[in-house]
Amino acid sequence: MAYTEAHLEALQAALAKGEKRVSLGDKTVEYRSIEELQAAIRAVKRDLHEQAVATGLWPSAPRQIRIHTRKAT
Repeated sequence: MAYTEAHLEALQAALAKGEKRVSLGDKTVEYRSIEELQAAIRAVKRDLHEQAVATGLWPSAPRQIRIHTRKAT
C-alpha cells in the first residue's frame, strides 16, 4: 500500500493524544497497544522513505569506490 503524509500525520496525532484509534477519511483502525501504533508509524515512515528514494526525491546511499594499488617490484 502506498502511504501518504496524511497517513503519517494521523498516526502521529493519535500517538500524541495517547489514543489507539486512528481515523483517516472514511476508515478507522484501532490498534491493540501504543507499541503497535509506534510500529505502524515506523512502517509508514519506512515506506515513505522508500517511495522518495524510488522517485529520486531522496538520494539513496552514496556510492563508494575503493581503489587498491601496490607498487611493482
